[in-house]
Amino acid sequence: MADKKFSSEKMERYFNDPEYRHGNMKLNKRYFKKRYLLFFAGIFVAVALLTWYSVYIVNGLPTLEQLENPKPELATKIYSADGEVLDQFAFKNRTRVTLNKLPAGLTKALVATEDKDFYNHWGVNLPRFIRQMIINVVTFRQAGASTITQQLARNLYGLQIRHETMFDKITRKIREFFTSVQIERRYTKNEIMEFYLNISGFGRGAYGIESAAQMYFGKSAADLTTPEYTLLIGMLKGPSYYDPFTHADRAFERRSVVINQMVKEGLLTEETAKQVRADSLELRSADSEFRSGIAPHFVESIRQQLLKNAEMHGYNIYRDGLRIYTSLDSRMQRYAISAIEEHLKEYQQTFDATWDWKEHPDIMSDVINKAIREDESYSKSRNAMMRDSIRRELRTSRPFIDSVLKAAQTIEVGFVVIDPHNGQIKAMIGGRNYRTFKYGLNHVTQIHRQPGSAFKPFVYTVALDNGYPACYEVLNQPVTIPMPDGSRWAPENFEKDIGGKYTLREGLKHSVNLIAVRIILEIAPAAQVSTYAHRMGITSPIPAYESLALGTAEVSPLELTSAYGVYDNEGVLVSPISILRIEDNDGNVIEENSPDKKEVLSKETAYLMTDLLKGVVNSGTGTRVRSYFTGACAGKTGTTNDFADAWFVGYTPQLVAGVWVGFDDARLRFKSADGQGGRAAAPIFGLFMQKTYEDPEIGLTQEIFVQPEGIITDTICVDTKKKAREWCPNKTTEIFNAKYPLGLCDKHTSADWNQGKESDDTRKKSKINW
Repeated sequence: MADKKFSSEKMERYFNDPEYRHGNMKLNKRYFKKRYLLFFAGIFVAVALLTWYSVYIVNGLPTLEQLENPKPELATKIYSADGEVLDQFAFKNRTRVTLNKLPAGLTKALVATEDKDFYNHWGVNLPRFIRQMIINVVTFRQAGASTITQQLARNLYGLQIRHETMFDKITRKIREFFTSVQIERRYTKNEIMEFYLNISGFGRGAYGIESAAQMYFGKSAADLTTPEYTLLIGMLKGPSYYDPFTHADRAFERRSVVINQMVKEGLLTEETAKQVRADSLELRSADSEFRSGIAPHFVESIRQQLLKNAEMHGYNIYRDGLRIYTSLDSRMQRYAISAIEEHLKEYQQTFDATWDWKEHPDIMSDVINKAIREDESYSKSRNAMMRDSIRRELRTSRPFIDSVLKAAQTIEVGFVVIDPHNGQIKAMIGGRNYRTFKYGLNHVTQIHRQPGSAFKPFVYTVALDNGYPACYEVLNQPVTIPMPDGSRWAPENFEKDIGGKYTLREGLKHSVNLIAVRIILEIAPAAQVSTYAHRMGITSPIPAYESLALGTAEVSPLELTSAYGVYDNEGVLVSPISILRIEDNDGNVIEENSPDKKEVLSKETAYLMTDLLKGVVNSGTGTRVRSYFTGACAGKTGTTNDFADAWFVGYTPQLVAGVWVGFDDARLRFKSADGQGGRAAAPIFGLFMQKTYEDPEIGLTQEIFVQPEGIITDTICVDTKKKAREWCPNKTTEIFNAKYPLGLCDKHTSADWNQGKESDDTRKKSKINW
């Protein structure tokens, strides 16, 4: 049967007509040439696509350097001086642990559950891999059954991306294949197992078995029991899905699968497996932190220091697993928290009962407007119309306004404790918000407020160093001082009293303002006081004005506390430090710190000031300390105008501590003497020292301040405040700097010093007419 395409007439013409035949041959050549071109073009495109895909796959593989030196992201840990983990810095919460420290059954449970042929294959179980690929391509769903090495390749080198398409999944599987083979070529099975257990995710931000053990059980991975590690191994299949906090039933069902696999492989007997299943486990509270969270402001100051030096040392605090050893003592930190909570809980109630926002409408309006501007929805609004709408809504929201006003009237606190002999910061409370701290204001290092009378010791220090004894008398009389702006300043005492005289000792003990002002006018010039304050560790500007006598220059609690440490440390300034040592993940020391030390006062002047400041605590404005702490201590209160800021800075022979109490908005203030430093701040110092010295684990002993050889004790005349003679009727003892000897009493110079006075009295009496 003839082909329909070619009829008998066409065939006859083709053979008999040469022109017709040549025309058709040209058409056929063009047809076949086109087919050939399409064929080779298809091959070229296929080769190009294959080449591109091969390059694409290769570009996503780890480099030789990455294979030889894998660097999983490790958390940087912050340690206290007594070995407690205070916090950590990390994108992923991961802590490395060696395989030999883990329970023997843990790795066996992992192999039995995840990859029973782990010790026999070369990184990939080929039949399982082919099955995976077929299921992925044919059914368009993901198949599991990756080997431990393949899972390691995926997790260690970040081969998996979020929201994978089918193309992404197939590409990732191929990359895992090649990477797994390379891993097996370079590492032993035990090394691969150790890598796997240290980088795998266990949910809730925990990466690695050590972090998981801490997260869920509050213990080291080395101490995990069979019921505990079987739960963790089961979670590897899906940490969120098998989260024991939120999906306990799923987690324990999955644990049963692990236990059954161990029984099947002969790793557990049926009797033991029954006991393991019956253990319901004691998990850590889901609300508890992996870290203690007791010193967030201190930790943030550590973070800022580390970031400042990161480039110089070439480390990344979020990836390199550094170990930061700090000065903070976690026990003292907890006592600081306890002292603040104990004191301010009642004090806050007292303030709330006296403060009425209706009496301060301007402050209230400012506080609300500021809160609105800082509100996230307001700051992220796209245009003025949206901002106006949000502002109107928030200003009429009672819950919003109440929360803002409550926060504004919260009494704030800054408290720091330093060892004055080595400069180590032992405790730091940067604010009342330490439990929910989000890199907020640190009221120890970041605020600068007037210290009030807490600055007076610097004035008295200059007077003593200038050779004036502690018994030197100053008039308690009013004074008017012209100021640089042309105004006149007339300082007053707190009680408005005037008259008489005060010795330097009594003037400081009772914090008499006029005495401090007259000292700076007569025997301790303002410029010299400013110089001494800077020499003793104050870094803030100290203008040399007479008002300096009452503490008008703004300082931070940290620098003021450190400066008081000079008195405690025999005149030697030791700069505060918080980072003692930085080690890399292998224990190599990157940085080791020691404080700068400098003698800035004589031992004699330092001790004389300590003796004067002891009087403040024992019988002056700081006596409330004695309601809690009876050991040797010295210190000074401070209160600014209208009770805006309350201070107490004090020290024992071993520790110096500073307390500031006030408000973030300085316009809020106490309405009575409750805002005095002796009431608002001093009790926190006393409570802290009481708790700290009573703890036998801390091991601080009750010591006394040691009197240096250059200090002498002598008897003085009460009337003239000079060295007593045998005829002086009233005598007392006083201590002096031997460098500045005291003159003899010039009133009671002989046994008959009062004969003239007696004859006068007699003559007066003789005028009486009996």
